[in-house]
Amino acid sequence: MKKLLIFGSTGSIGTNTLDIVTQFPETFQVVGLTAGSNSDKLERQIHEFRPRIVSLASESAATDLRKRCRNLEVEILWGLEGAIAVATHPEGDLAVSGIVGAAGLVPTLSAIKAGKNVALANKETLVMAGELIQKEAMHHGVKILPVDSEHSAVFQALAGHRREDVKRIILTASGGPFLNAPLSKRRRVTPQEAVRHPNWNMGAKISVDSATLMNKGLEVIEARWLFDLPPERIDVLIHRQSIIHSMVEYVDGSVIAQMGIPDMRCPISYALNYPERLSLNLKPLDLVEIGTLTFMKPNLRQFPCLGLAYEALRIGGTMPTALNAANEEAVGAFLKEEIGFLDISKVVEKTMEACEPQKVTNLEDVLHADEWARKKARGYVRSRSTTVGALPYIERQI
Repeated sequence: MKKLLIFGSTGSIGTNTLDIVTQFPETFQVVGLTAGSNSDKLERQIHEFRPRIVSLASESAATDLRKRCRNLEVEILWGLEGAIAVATHPEGDLAVSGIVGAAGLVPTLSAIKAGKNVALANKETLVMAGELIQKEAMHHGVKILPVDSEHSAVFQALAGHRREDVKRIILTASGGPFLNAPLSKRRRVTPQEAVRHPNWNMGAKISVDSATLMNKGLEVIEARWLFDLPPERIDVLIHRQSIIHSMVEYVDGSVIAQMGIPDMRCPISYALNYPERLSLNLKPLDLVEIGTLTFMKPNLRQFPCLGLAYEALRIGGTMPTALNAANEEAVGAFLKEEIGFLDISKVVEKTMEACEPQKVTNLEDVLHADEWARKKARGYVRSRSTTVGALPYIERQI
């Protein structure tokens, strides 16, 4: 039986992971869970899965949850120290890193240093500290198994083939909800519209990233570290149907694509039980019903965030950390209607322009760069935000 530590258990990745655990109770056991502020959902998970240890973001939430679970044998902690305690719990075999954003870096790195294999959905871990993470994984003999559907697809398409025969990898993107929207429409996008992804059911932040294509940019950086390829050998194609999750092209011209329905339980289950597959009760892929698969190159003028991510990767050092931090701050501001949709990329670009990238030698370098970039990005947001909503602001330039 594989014993799981799940970071972000109340989010999309976490709940899908627990759904798989429910289907295969003789295969998986939940040892530890972390959550942000959703203590009610975490309480239900504690009752159902009986973990040994859990952690919440705040002390007050943890104190309240302890009272509600006082008759259960579970240790309830809080904050970063609590998350690290879950990540390093001695009974855990596999850590599922499903926290969204930079908050997932330290718990994931802690799990690696504790010798845990990692099923990685938190792309920011490799965006911010890819070289550092891979060095630690190699040092501790840890496997990093990709959970993102695109990276899982590449991982599967590489199986059984020589890495030296790979010409390039091709990550696919749905294009989000505004692919064909005119500029006048994109100027007036609301947070409610931006989180309505056409194919996937995801949280608000990732849905906005998909709408700007920053999500794909972060995945390009993640792919560089997962598969040890330079940026010029990592391409992106718009594929509206989200059926081909990614492809690998080999030097002889062969292209191997991994296909499937857009359901995160597929890549999650593959990472959980690798190298064996689980028999999931999901709707089968019906290519006749789909009929047509289409592809197009992304327009970097329409999706500047993708170009900024490639630029950050080429520059290297702490620049990807700055990119990620600025994007998190900008998306947060957009969701609170402090800035407009088109201003997300402007905040990121201005932050990158101000950044003097440094070499990453340790975790402190990454955390310092993250803190600096967040302050800089918040300054750009404050300087242009308005108290009457985002629409008047988005007509201006940062």
